[in-house]
Amino acid sequence: MKTKIIKLLRHGLLIVGTAIGLSACQDYIDVVPDNLATIENAFTLRNEAEKYLFTCYSYLPENGDALSNTGLLAGDEVWIPFAQRELLGSNWHIARGSQNKANPLVNIWSTSMWRAIRDCNIFLENVSNTQKVLDLTPNDRSRWIGEVKFLKAYYHFLLMRAYGAIPLVKENLGIDATAEQVRVVQRPVDETTDYIVSLLDEALETSVPTVIQDRGFELGRITKPIILAVKAQVLLTAASPLFNGNSDYANFTNSQNELLFNQSYDEQKWVKAAEAAKAAMDGAEAAGFALFRFNKAQYGALTISDQTATTLSVNLGFNERWQTEHIWANPNSLAWNIQRDAMARLETNAAVTDARSHLAAPVKIAEMYYSRNGVPIGEDKTLDFTNRFTLRTATEAERYYIEPGYRTARLNYDREPRFYAHLGFDGGVWFKYSTPSNSDEDTYVLNGKLNQMGGFNTYGWGNETGYFLKKLVNWEQNFSTSGVSYKNYPWPDIRLSDVYLMFAEAANEAYGPSQDVYDALDKIRARAGLAGVLESWSSFSTNPGKPTTKDGLREIVQRERMIELAFEGKRFWDLRRWKLAVNYLNQNITGWSVFQEVTTDYYRLRTIYPQTFVAPRDYFWPISEYELTVNPSLVQNPGW
Repeated sequence: MKTKIIKLLRHGLLIVGTAIGLSACQDYIDVVPDNLATIENAFTLRNEAEKYLFTCYSYLPENGDALSNTGLLAGDEVWIPFAQRELLGSNWHIARGSQNKANPLVNIWSTSMWRAIRDCNIFLENVSNTQKVLDLTPNDRSRWIGEVKFLKAYYHFLLMRAYGAIPLVKENLGIDATAEQVRVVQRPVDETTDYIVSLLDEALETSVPTVIQDRGFELGRITKPIILAVKAQVLLTAASPLFNGNSDYANFTNSQNELLFNQSYDEQKWVKAAEAAKAAMDGAEAAGFALFRFNKAQYGALTISDQTATTLSVNLGFNERWQTEHIWANPNSLAWNIQRDAMARLETNAAVTDARSHLAAPVKIAEMYYSRNGVPIGEDKTLDFTNRFTLRTATEAERYYIEPGYRTARLNYDREPRFYAHLGFDGGVWFKYSTPSNSDEDTYVLNGKLNQMGGFNTYGWGNETGYFLKKLVNWEQNFSTSGVSYKNYPWPDIRLSDVYLMFAEAANEAYGPSQDVYDALDKIRARAGLAGVLESWSSFSTNPGKPTTKDGLREIVQRERMIELAFEGKRFWDLRRWKLAVNYLNQNITGWSVFQEVTTDYYRLRTIYPQTFVAPRDYFWPISEYELTVNPSLVQNPGW
């Protein structure tokens, strides 16, 4: 579906500024394509002002591309081949410990975010003036102002999330600004949070719609449920251990000797986050958002089991375009290349360039998913995963997940539906709409060993660990003699399940275990084919009381979040705000011995990379040395 945003960006107005950081003193260069006049002409008529509106949108991260989704490749959740065939982004080098201050990787400080904020300020300054854009209706003026206030807030949040303490650019400086005015300083993170939230609250008071009515042209534009969800995300981040009473930054001050991180833990921050998440949850449901459920009756030509219907509910909740679970999907970031990078080669019609298999999940991610009983595999008292790396042969009863008679690791058996929905593996069923049998029996199976169809057969074109990211590939992907096709979908930046998990986390931290927390978690678990938290732990866990304590429920919420939102780029940021990255990112990246043909050799665990994370340094990115030289009022983040 083409949106008006995409059309306007293709045809047009991308205000180009000097590629400098906020600290530089040069005037902003306003260049408009197609021989349009200067910036003032951009706000004479509605049509031109609307182009500038979509310029403000154009800086949103394109998370539907593996190279642009920082959270996807910069952590420990996804690994790629060292050859990096057609995946040459800098985000993966962060995962390998190559971040630096001389030439920082994924340097949004110097390359995009301050320019984005400046464009937002220019827009707000001009459109807020009722003497400009005279053909703009009051309702549209209010709506556009709300959209851009949201974007301005969001861009500040992206900077805060990556760098911690940042300057606040509330308005643009004039060309007559003094050197002292230009040399902005970082502000305390609590002040930054308050400012971001104030912008979001102002955006909520405008005529931004609750639901997009013109779905042919406006899907992807900001709505009130999006604003409410991002407000919850901001307050959840601010309440988390990285920002809330973090003693690692006890002596971190700006150039004016102001403490940048409050050293007093404040439980009220969790209360605010819980209230915001509740408002986001209620607002989304009132607007008609709901967890996606696959209706197999709509596909009468296919014979689909309940097991497969559950896995399709899980996957299509993420990768089916414009459906009820997507509170915020970005039409300027279509998931096409990322599907090719994730897709396994299942048949001869697929060339390796069309099913690249690049994106791989380490074994520890496969271990993260629950058992079929809905509890961690290390806690399940009825299923033994002690010898999870040994081999087992699949039975007919397991045919919807693993090909009967196939020998694969015990780790791949007796797992929850999300394991089979999210991950492809050697011997695993990969059901697609184009299945030759018109059934989820006798359908596609991934054969992943060396010299098999989906194996690592050409250097650089393969999967490093043996676990493929099935979640990213829509089930309507098709191989045929005439070519390979993928069903594009706008990348979902916020889903309803994310909001439920935000509420569960914040409410547990603010008030402790409650039925409201269980209900939020259980909605997600029910869609995934699992019993509720209390029932699962009391029936199957060696620690049945775990959900009844704040600490125990915190562990459950965090794990539930890492499973439900796997491969969406969320884990990278969550581990940081929880201050758990030092635990997870100092573990080895491991996988199966994918260069082996024999089953017993293939299923030997191998270390692919000894990942390291230096705390507290690596929790925030460095500001480039160049920026510090140009603006001596800035201070470098600790450890850099």
